[in-house]
This record gives sequence, C-alpha cells and structure tokens, in this order.
Amino acid sequence: MKAITEPARRSRLWLRQQGLGVKTWLRAAVFAGLLHTLSVIVQMALIAWLVQAVLVAQLPYAELLWPGAALLLAIGFRALAQAAQERCGQHASVRVRQNVREQVAMRWAVLGPVRMAVRSSAALTNQWVEQVEALDGYYARYLPQQWLALLSPLMILLLVFWLDWLAAVFLLVSAPLIPLFMALVGMSAEKVSQQHVLEAGRLAGHFLDRVRNLTSLQLFGQVAAATLSVEQAAERYRAVTMRTLRIAFLSSAVLEFFSSVAIAVVAMYIGFGLLGYIDYGPAPQLTLFSGLLILLLAPEFFQPLRTMAQSYHDRAAALAAADVMAELQSAEAGSVQDEDRIAGDPHGISIERLALDYPGRGRVLHDLSLTVARGAVVAITGPSGSGKSSLLHCLAGFVPVSEGSIHIFARQPGQQPIAWLGQRPWLVHGSWAENLRLTAPQAEHDAMLQAIEAVGLGALLAAQPQGLNTPLGEGGRGLSGGQAQRLALARVWLSKAELVLLDEPTASLDAHSEAEVITALRALADSGKTLIVATHHPAVLALADHRCLLEQGRLVHV
Repeated sequence: MKAITEPARRSRLWLRQQGLGVKTWLRAAVFAGLLHTLSVIVQMALIAWLVQAVLVAQLPYAELLWPGAALLLAIGFRALAQAAQERCGQHASVRVRQNVREQVAMRWAVLGPVRMAVRSSAALTNQWVEQVEALDGYYARYLPQQWLALLSPLMILLLVFWLDWLAAVFLLVSAPLIPLFMALVGMSAEKVSQQHVLEAGRLAGHFLDRVRNLTSLQLFGQVAAATLSVEQAAERYRAVTMRTLRIAFLSSAVLEFFSSVAIAVVAMYIGFGLLGYIDYGPAPQLTLFSGLLILLLAPEFFQPLRTMAQSYHDRAAALAAADVMAELQSAEAGSVQDEDRIAGDPHGISIERLALDYPGRGRVLHDLSLTVARGAVVAITGPSGSGKSSLLHCLAGFVPVSEGSIHIFARQPGQQPIAWLGQRPWLVHGSWAENLRLTAPQAEHDAMLQAIEAVGLGALLAAQPQGLNTPLGEGGRGLSGGQAQRLALARVWLSKAELVLLDEPTASLDAHSEAEVITALRALADSGKTLIVATHHPAVLALADHRCLLEQGRLVHV
C-alpha cells in the first residue's frame, strides 16, 4: 500500500486541528447515533415479537396494544435521535467553517495586499467559498459516521451473537471486506478530488480573466479564441467532476454488493434453519422471533457502513481543500514575526536591521535601521526602484519583513490603525460625506467641515449646491487631481491613525495643485500626526524634519 506523503500527512493534521474545537459536538453526534442504533434494535425486536405473537402465539389483539404503543415510541425516538445527530454534526461543521474563514482572513491580512496582489481574485474567492464549504460534509457527516460505522455494527453483532452465533459469524466475515475495498477505491477518490479542487480554481480564474479583458479581446478580434479557451477549461473541469462522481458511485456499488451478498447468506441460513433443513450449530434453536429479528437487523448492521460510504467522498473533498489551506498556513508561518519580542519605544518608531525579499526579485531592502520620533515628518527619497515604496509597505504591514524588526509605538505593523495615501486617492461613487466617513464612520458634520477647512477645500465645498451631500463620481470624478488628493487628506485628518504613510502624494500634479496639497500636508503635520513620505519632489522634501536617502535598498544617509 502506498505510503502517506508529507502533504497528505499535513492535510490530515490540519483537519484534526480544526476538529479540536468542536470535539464536544462531534461526541454528542456519535452519542445520538448510538441512541439511534439502540432505538432501531428495540424497534426491530418489537416488530419480531409482534409477528410471533400474531402468527405463532395467536394472542388477542387487546394484549398487543401496549407493545404496539412501545413500537410507535421507538419509531419516534429513532427519528429524534437521528435529528439530534444531524443537528450536532451541522453545528460542529458551522463552527469549523466559521473558524477556518476567520483563519483565512487573518492569513490574508498577514500576507498583506502586496503579496496578495499576485494571487487571482477568482482563486481567492474559490478558496473562501468552495474550499471552505468542502469541509461541511467531513465534520457534519463523515467524522461522526466514522465512529458509528464501528460502534453501531458492534452493538448489533453482540445481540446477533447472543441470538445465534453462526449468523453473527456470517456478518463478521463479510464486514471487513467492505472497508478494505472502500479504502482501495478511496485512494483514487482522494487524488481525483485534489485535481477537482485545482481545476475549479483554474476555471474560475480563467473565466474572470477573460471577462475583465473583454474589451481588449473585442478590439483585437480574439473573442472567438477566448470563448474556445473557456470552453476547453470547462470541458476539463467537467471531465474531472465526472471522474469524481464515478468513483463515488463505485464506492457505493462495492458496499451494496458485499452487504447484499451477506444479507442473502443470512436470509438463506435462517430460512433453511426454520424449515429444519440445517441442523448444524445453533440452527435447531432458531425461532420465528430470533430468526426474524436477526433478519431485520442484518440490513441495519450494514447501514452505518453504507452511510459512511455515501459521505466518503466528503472526506476526499475535505482532504483536497485542507491541502491548500495547510499550504497557506505553512507559508504564513515563515512570514509572521514573533509577537513576544515586541518592545520598542511607545513614543516613536524603530526599524532595526530590516531586510525584505520578494519572490523572483531577491532582496530589495538591506540591513536598514532607522528611528522616528512621534510627531516627526520624515521624507524617504531616492531614485526609482531604490525601495521607498517597499519600506512603506513594511511599515504599513502590507508585507512581512524577511529579517529584522519594526516597532511602531511599541507595536508591530498591522496591529494599530495607519493612514495611507498613494499617488491616486481611492474615492468611491457617493457624496463628499460618504467618502470622508470611510475612515471615520461616526464622524459628525462639524468635524467633517473642520477637516475640509484644514486641507483648504472650504471655499470649494461652499460653492457646492448640496454641501457635504454633493455627489462625486467613481475615483473622484468632478474634482481635479489636487482637489481629490486633498479630500483624501481630509479623510486622513478624520481618522484616528497616529501614523500617516504617503507614497509620492504629489506625483502627476501640476505646480498649482502640488502647492495646495503641500499646504494641506503642512496642516496635517501641525496636527501632531507622524508623517513618513516617500518622495523626490523638492517642495515636499522641504516639509520634512529629517530626510533619508535610499540607494539600491540601502540607507546611505539620514
């Protein structure tokens, strides 16, 4: 048998770790399943007793009322136990999926928007929705049923052994063949399910990429070729899906075959034993009650295994999803800084021996150390490609550092709010007030007016017919570049962030707009916030208390 590979072992460990928090619910589901099995035994025993009472003992119907009522109670209790098992399993599944989505969101936050930008949004959506949902059947059905497939048949086997040990031997001999052949089928199911998850992510990314570039495809006359490529990707996904379903049906067919053969053998033994054709072993002691009870319990003996077979593909799907989740977790483990090492100055920012590597680009920042006092204005300058934006990304927590440490007011990047302003401000389709409240949802009307005045947009706002309710287009349409930048600065003004990071805030602005933005920046600096600006514009450099020169990722002058 093929040895378990390291990725498979990692996936199983990851699934086991996720299940630790819902152990109580999983055990409750198993307990409810055992109660369900017990109610089945009682139900079948009452049915066998009633049949013997009517056909053999010929008891009057009045004496059958209480056993009949007990049978109805057993049926009702069986339904309640089954509902409780499903409810507990579903609760465990919901808790696990919620926790996994929280973990995924935290890992995405740790990786940061820069590293996440290289990942397809369709693949991320597939991971957030489809792959997390693939865990549902594993925790809701498969894990509880895994124990019930062992314990429930054992309960029935003990009772059958007490009634007729030869019939129990027939069941016991056939039982191990089922998991053996299911395991052989399951090896292929796991591999195909992993391919199914991979193809689903590829198809989603492939389709979304074509939709996003539909205009370019039309301009260059490539719509037919793009349509054909999507059709081919969909066909590959269909083929993988059909292989997955074929294996799922094959595992069910294997179980049905062996269980049917075993039940048929038991039925023949009981029939011939009751007719007196078999005198070997306990056959002469068979009665209508014991024989009928064994016959009724034989299908129930295989039912837990049959139910597990129905959810066996859930295990394969969960292992395939866990392989991706565990890989993301291991990638994160190497990039997260140790929070226990946090010290730093609560009144400043310290960067110690910072180094940053980008996949495919190598090291972009080398052994960089810097200290910034609270309330200071620091300008980071240098030629294009020297690492200015990368340093800001590290300070913002957008990317984890490769070596060294960063302490921002005695905390790590990403653990406190920061304000970010790039070359093109992000403004949404909505009013001035709605754009300002993106960083301060509870901002009052007077506070927004004060922020507008502070960045020099008071006269422009006064000329608007609806004031703060004046609508803006997507990206700030209706405002000039300098006005949009200052509106974004007003949003920074309203935020509670003590650190403001600015990446070329005056790039692509004319001289007049640049002067307006610099005036707004000076007012922002006077408010007590700490500003770190990546720029090479002399007018912005004049604002700074300190200037740092970067060359090829190295700090050469402070």
